[in-house]
Amino acid sequence: MKNGGNLTGLLLMTGAVMLFAVQDTTAKFLLGSGLALMQVAFVRYLGHLVITLAAVLPKQGLSALRSINPKLQILRSLSLLGSTAFNFVGLSHLPLTTVTAIMFAGPVLTTLLAVPMLGERVSPMQFVAIMLGFVGVLIVVAPWQADFHPAILFSLTACVCTSFYFIFSRKLAAESTAAQQVWSSGLAALCLAPFALMQWQEPHSWLIVGLMCLIGVVGGMSHSLVTLAHRIADASVLAPVVYLQLLFASIAGYLVFGQVPGASTLLGAVVIIAGGALLWLSGRRKRIAAIRGSAIAVSSEQSHSKPKKKEER
Repeated sequence: MKNGGNLTGLLLMTGAVMLFAVQDTTAKFLLGSGLALMQVAFVRYLGHLVITLAAVLPKQGLSALRSINPKLQILRSLSLLGSTAFNFVGLSHLPLTTVTAIMFAGPVLTTLLAVPMLGERVSPMQFVAIMLGFVGVLIVVAPWQADFHPAILFSLTACVCTSFYFIFSRKLAAESTAAQQVWSSGLAALCLAPFALMQWQEPHSWLIVGLMCLIGVVGGMSHSLVTLAHRIADASVLAPVVYLQLLFASIAGYLVFGQVPGASTLLGAVVIIAGGALLWLSGRRKRIAAIRGSAIAVSSEQSHSKPKKKEER
């Protein structure tokens, strides 16, 4: 049953990662068509909010809107909003593969931020992973090259926002999934609405209208698939699937924009993925050690709790 759950979880996570690439491709296309940045970000979160409310309200009612920690929910939602906004700015100027490779550094940066914010300790293996992640980002960014584009700074900022989003998500682990989805999409749509209306550009074709609807649907579905995947499969099994996004981004970038990833982007992505793999291995070792320690403790308690047999005379 567990193997079957892991297989289903892998398929769901692969679908989510593919939808992430579709979302970025759609955003880049819409921005290139002349739509305003705030407008594209707004329709992405509005569609996400509509899908989430349609799914949770009939079952949970207004209780889905309640949060056990509203202040932390606001910080988490603003972090996700910042990640999307800065990511879209980067997408409007940079190839899909470059932006995707930079975002791969998110888990590595999250591990570093977890030390001061969550009180976690960094093992030697995790430290090496962090260094690999930053070296990989440096290779992708390549600030020493003459064609360095300032938009890379926006992608780096998006990566930082994503890391804070992960940190706040860990702090809100006890929060219901429905509340987290409603708050993140609802607050983002509310904040973006006035700016989107001020900059609103009328879509010049039905294709653009369809893509505006698609980006919201894809945004909502991708997060739902991630949630479902983590419910039925181990996180350690799902973690490596995220790196498939570079493959999907490369395919989409070539088919839609005729872009081929450069050597520095691919090399940097490989280094970042190596760092991510080390983090995954480190986390797996910690979980195995914790399980073994728990099993030993339980066995010890059981042996001490057994009544001693009286000696035969």
